[in-house]
Formats: sequence, structure tokens, C-alpha cells
Amino acid sequence: MNNSVSENSFIIESDEEDEEKDLNKGGVDGNDSDSSNYSNENPPQRKPSSYNISWPQSYRQSIDLYSSVPSPNIGYLGTPSLSRLSSSFLSTSLTRRHTPEALPSVAKPLIQDTEDEQHQRRSSHTLLPPLPSRRSSLIKKDSKVIHHEVPSGHCSFGQAVLNGINVLCGVGILSTPYAAKVGGWLGLSILVIFAIISFYTGLLLRSCLDSEPELETYPDIGQAAFGTTGRIAISIVLYVELYACCIEYIILEGDNLSSLFPSAHLNLGGIELNSHTLFAVITTLAVLPTVWLRDLSILSYISAGGVVASILVVLCLLWVGIEDVGFHSKGTTLNLATLPVAVGLYGYCYSGHAVFPNIYTSMANPNQFPGVLLACFGICTLLYAGAAVLGYTMFGEAILSQFTLNMPKELVATKIAVWTTVVNPFTKYALTISPVAMSLEELIPSNHAKSYLYSIFIRTGLVLSTLVIGLSVPFFGLVMSLIGSLLTMLVTLILPCACFLRILRGKVTRTQAALCITIITVGVVCSAFGSYSALAEIVKSLRG
Repeated sequence: MNNSVSENSFIIESDEEDEEKDLNKGGVDGNDSDSSNYSNENPPQRKPSSYNISWPQSYRQSIDLYSSVPSPNIGYLGTPSLSRLSSSFLSTSLTRRHTPEALPSVAKPLIQDTEDEQHQRRSSHTLLPPLPSRRSSLIKKDSKVIHHEVPSGHCSFGQAVLNGINVLCGVGILSTPYAAKVGGWLGLSILVIFAIISFYTGLLLRSCLDSEPELETYPDIGQAAFGTTGRIAISIVLYVELYACCIEYIILEGDNLSSLFPSAHLNLGGIELNSHTLFAVITTLAVLPTVWLRDLSILSYISAGGVVASILVVLCLLWVGIEDVGFHSKGTTLNLATLPVAVGLYGYCYSGHAVFPNIYTSMANPNQFPGVLLACFGICTLLYAGAAVLGYTMFGEAILSQFTLNMPKELVATKIAVWTTVVNPFTKYALTISPVAMSLEELIPSNHAKSYLYSIFIRTGLVLSTLVIGLSVPFFGLVMSLIGSLLTMLVTLILPCACFLRILRGKVTRTQAALCITIITVGVVCSAFGSYSALAEIVKSLRG
């Protein structure tokens, strides 16, 4: 996966004149010479976005790291890079496009400063790695310019599908058997319905992006629809969703590691830490240095194995069912009382819309985007449904919020599944929390004497807060249901339709309007009932 390229193939020294020549090579419009290879049927190359005038400017860069595999460039906050760029397997998409959110030297806070104020206040993202542009990235060093030649290819259909599946198919697959239990067999139809609706709303996001060539990210769409307030509001929802996922990672690690080592405990000054608490703390301490990393590209390589990890875990579940447990449980047809909890769990499975605009604008042939969505949702739905059917028929009403906790501990397949489940969040935690941290770091002027320390404090504080919340509400399935109901319904169902109706008003057909209003209504109802049920179950579990 992490194919490397020899340094000699892309490191060249040149004079200052060569730097200027390279920067101007693409012409006034910023297109590379490879633009001539574009098919006439493809949309023209996107120009730098004028929508990137307010917080968050770091969205594109951070979400690209979260969803794909850029070139590795290791270093810690505030330190120079320790390694050269190497090639990328999944995402050459980072090198294709103009990236308005590559964080210019002038920072723009929540509301744009005046021109004079902007020159006095620089972005804290000098602490962070520069995002590769479509041209070679240029780094000055001792009056020389080192050219890091990035791959010239664009994101293909296969790469886009892999990136999409990597985002969609995450820890939610562990809870689909539990969702089948709390919703009943008929509740599985909700999974399919959400897949169809999510596919359609993904196409709506594409229509929003195509309405103006400068739109490139989900916050851009929010700004085009509802102004700066819309951009900020949508960004906050997206960041809260990512933050909540990190809480799930902490709970997940504590649950699975304590199942492997149930007798582990620690006594610190009279404070007894049971196995779940102990492993949650150890996990936090283990991921903390990765959150301080200046560039998370190495982690991106490993986290891209999430697709393989999801398939492997399902295969291990099937292995256990065939070799040991069997498939004997008939289950329940429908559980109306807890069906809203299942709605939230199934909704969480399709929380990838924050990344779809990035994938779309990175594709060499954007006309293939509907096929990408169809492949992503089709494959993920088959995996989710397969895991749900296997887990529920194997363990029945005894199924827990993560099916790995039900698998017999002495089996080899169980150990493979559990350790795969444990390792995957370790690589994804930093990638998931970094967009949140980067958005907060934008508010720190880089010329501040302690900006580096502030960045460390922000990232450390975010990590420790996820530990505190994870220990306070250690209910993996219920927290996931709450995230799916409260946040994913907004990001996946409600907001795409609302933005589409707002941006393309006057051009929307009656059928489209009716569909959008119906989806918004479904999203609001599911969000309300699902959030209430999840919160009620959490309170009930805390009391008893």
C-alpha cells in the first residue's frame, strides 16, 4: 500500500529563478500542462475558491488527510519535516486540484478581518504541513528550492471508490447485529432505505458543487446556501460528529481490550482502575503522541486498511459461526419499543457525506461520481447487512453492542477479529480529531510567542476530553445511536436537501422539491425520535 519512490526521482535543487518559473508554468488560470489531457466532456478545472474567506480554512486539508492517503511527511508540531515525500497509493487526488484551503499566510477568523488586520495576524497553520498543490511543492532551504515532485495522475474511479468505502465502512459495522436485535428483522429495511436516500443526497451535493465552479467542500456549500452563518453552522456540526467518533474509539478500545484481559487492574493512590478504565486510559496515552504529529500521512497509509479490516472482521465472524457457534437464533420480527435506537445505529453507518465533495472535486472524470457513490453504498450495505444477519442469527438476543464481545475468546478467529478491531482505531484517532484541532488552531495567530504551546494544549485537551466523556458514558451502541440520530441525520439527510433547495431555487423541479421535502421530514422525525430514545436509554443505563 505504501509504495515508495526513490528520493532521486523527485528532489531537485534549483535557483530562485527556477522557483518563480515553476510557479508560473501553469498559466494565469493555474491549470497544469496535463489539463490538455482532459476530456472535453469533463467540467473545467476548478479555480481557487473565493468562498474560503472565513473559518474554517483548514477544512479541505484536514478532511483530505482523514479520507485519503497523501504522501508521508513526518514531523511534530512546530518542527521541520523529517522525511521526504513519497508516492501515494489511494489518493493522488491531493495533488490534482487547486486547494483554496491550503491555508494562506493571512488567517481569516470566524468573521473576516479587514485588510490591515489580516496583515497583522498570520495563521497558526504554519505549524502544520503544507498541502500539496497540483504543481510541485516548493520548499526553500538555504537559498535553494527543493522540488517535491508529486504524482501527476488524478483520482481514478477505483481510487475514489476505495476512499469512499474507507470513510463509510468503519466501526459502525460492529453494531449492526445489535441494531438488528433492537429493531428486529424488519428493521433491516431501514438500513437499505437509508442507503438509497444517502445515495440520492450525495447526488444533491454534487448538484450544489456544480452550481458554482468555486464550490469545493461541504462548508462551501453551506456558505453558498446560507451565507457565512451557514458555513460556520455546518462546519460545527461536521466537527462535532468527528469529535464524537473519537469518543466512540475510546469506548471501543476499553471494551475490547478489557474482554481480552478482564483481570487487568491498577491501584493508584487508593484509586482503583478496573480493566475497562485502565485500557481506556492506556489507549488515550498511546494515541496522544500521534495527535501531536505535524503530518499524519503515515497514519493515513495504515488507516486506509480500514476497508480490509472491515472485511476481515466479517469473515472472522462467519468463520466462528461455521466452526463453533452455528446459526440457530430466529430473532424477533419487529421491536417497536427500541426501533428508534436502531434508526440511529443504521444512520451512523452512512456518515460519509462530509467527505463526498472532496472526493468529487478530486476525480479525473467527475462524470463517474454517481457510479462511485453507487459502488460505495452498495458494497458497504452488503457488508453491514451481512454482519447484521450473521451476528443476530449466531447470538440472538444475547448480542452485545459490538459483536466481537460475543465471540468465544479461545478461538483464533476471535483473536484476529478483536485485535483487528483494536488496532484500526489507533491509526484513525489522530486523523479524526485533527480536523477539529486544526479548526481551533486557526484562531491562534502564528506570530504569538506561545502559538506552538497553544496547539499542544488544544490537541491534548481534546484527547483528554474524549477520555473523560468516554468513561462517563461508556455505552458504545447507545452513544453511536445518539450520534447517528442527532448528527448524521443532519449531515446526510437534512442539510444536503436544504442546501440544494436553497442554492438551486428556481431551477428545482416539482419532483425534486417533493423528494427533498420528504427526505427532510424523514430526517427530522428520525432525528427527534432516535435522539430521544438514545438519551433515554443512556440515562436508564447510568441509573442502573
